[in-house]
Amino acid sequence: MPSNEQRPLAVLERKVLAKNDQVAAQNRQFFRENDVVALNLMSAPGSGKTRLLEATLGRLGDRTPLAVLEGDVETANDAERVARTGVPVVQLVTSGACHLEASLVREGLDRLPVPRGGLLFIENVGNLVCPASFDLGETHRIVCVSVTEGDDKPEKYPAMFRKALAMVLTKMDLLPHVDFEVDKAVAQARALNPGVQVFLTSAVTGEGLDAWCDFLLGLNRTGDDAGP
Repeated sequence: MPSNEQRPLAVLERKVLAKNDQVAAQNRQFFRENDVVALNLMSAPGSGKTRLLEATLGRLGDRTPLAVLEGDVETANDAERVARTGVPVVQLVTSGACHLEASLVREGLDRLPVPRGGLLFIENVGNLVCPASFDLGETHRIVCVSVTEGDDKPEKYPAMFRKALAMVLTKMDLLPHVDFEVDKAVAQARALNPGVQVFLTSAVTGEGLDAWCDFLLGLNRTGDDAGP
């Protein structure tokens, strides 16, 4: 039996997640009504997620409506980078929290032009643990893993990969200089999630970005990620 100290913590966690899920459901309905594909981009810190996003936005250009919600613990640095692409962006600052929550996304949506019929990128806080538990109302989840990280990331952080629509391996230009087995990482991800799509990319050389962008443009706008 759990101790009395553990029970209140478990109850509190359930209440926090329940409240979050209520707002996430509202967000999901908003995306459906406005024909928006909302993509929750998740990764560890330093994976090159923002650099990938910049390169992606540059390639998508005016091929579809675009907008970005940029999550970070502090600063507006990444939002300023994204803004230079010309795509509407709102910075979401968690002020210390290690993940975005659905209510913060809702606040951001109120300040952002809705990309009707297009793509909304939600760049989550760099963390492979907490964001996996918080449904934002997103249509799909995307996980980025750089080749400068360990190739055992899917095995070590299974919750992050089980519900991902795609895994994007970034910084492929550095592969000759690091000890990273692509086949191993892909096999681990597909053992957890057999249908996961995999993209090998480099924002420096452009490797894999055309295929990645074509994939994004072809996403079913009525698709739905059921959340964590």
